[in-house]
Amino acid sequence: MSDNVQWFEEQRIRTAWDEEKEEWYFSVVDVVGVLTEQSNVRGASNYWAKLKQRLKEEGANELLTNCQQLKMRAEDGKNRFTDVANTEQLLRIIQSIPSPKAEPFKQWLAQVGRE
Repeated sequence: MSDNVQWFEEQRIRTAWDEEKEEWYFSVVDVVGVLTEQSNVRGASNYWAKLKQRLKEEGANELLTNCQQLKMRAEDGKNRFTDVANTEQLLRIIQSIPSPKAEPFKQWLAQVGRE
């Protein structure tokens, strides 16, 4: 699996390409941070933790169970495990976040998928 960084509106989104499955994985915390306009990673992590709890209460256990963790380079330069989602899972997560950036992000996601 190759680890990359993609850019959405000059904000970093950590990604990984799985050659075997021919599928992109995206750091959920990075996406949450962009959509909720968090000023730091801690805020995005806290938002994602609350959102996971809410999704679980709404019965989205399958979505959360299928999210996996991959090691990705953190801001401190170390490889750390982070929750990742494929495109389909990410679209479900995005629809749970009220954000004016949701539609532009979905378009960006479609573009990344074509590359």
